[in-house]
Amino acid sequence: MRTESFTVSDLDDPAGCGAFWGEVQSAIHVGLGARAILTNGAVRDLDQWAPGFRFLAGSIAPSHAFAGTVGFGEEVQVFGLRVRPGDLVHADRHGAVIVPPALVRAVPAAAREIAAREARLLAVARGRECTADKLIAVFAQHDAVH
Repeated sequence: MRTESFTVSDLDDPAGCGAFWGEVQSAIHVGLGARAILTNGAVRDLDQWAPGFRFLAGSIAPSHAFAGTVGFGEEVQVFGLRVRPGDLVHADRHGAVIVPPALVRAVPAAAREIAAREARLLAVARGRECTADKLIAVFAQHDAVH
C-alpha cells in the first residue's frame, strides 16, 4: 500500500519518552512511498533522516523507543488535532491544520495570492527607502482588493 503520509500517535505518558522515528524508519517509509509523518511523539537521527521525508513531531529525543503498533489507518489525535485517514494536512515547523475537502481546489490560487501580497510588502520593507507611509500604502492596496 502506498500513501503520502502517516499519522502516528505516541501512547506513552508523556509522549516522546523515546523516538520511534529516525534514520531507519524514515528510510523504510520513503521506500514504501510515504512522504511525511505527523506525530505527537519524538524523532531522532536528524542528520541521517531520509532525504525529502518531512515530519512534524512533538519533540526530538536522543534515543530509541519500544514501539508496538496498535492500529493502522485509524483516526488519531496529534496535538489536539483530530486526523482521519484521507485528510489533507498542511504542516510546517509551526504546526498543522486540516484542509477541508471543499477548499482543496482553491488552495493553489490562494497560496499564489498570499505570496504575491507578501512579495509587494517585502519589496517595500527591504527597499532602501522604506517608510511607514510606503508600507501603509501597500496595506491600503491590499485592503482595496477585499
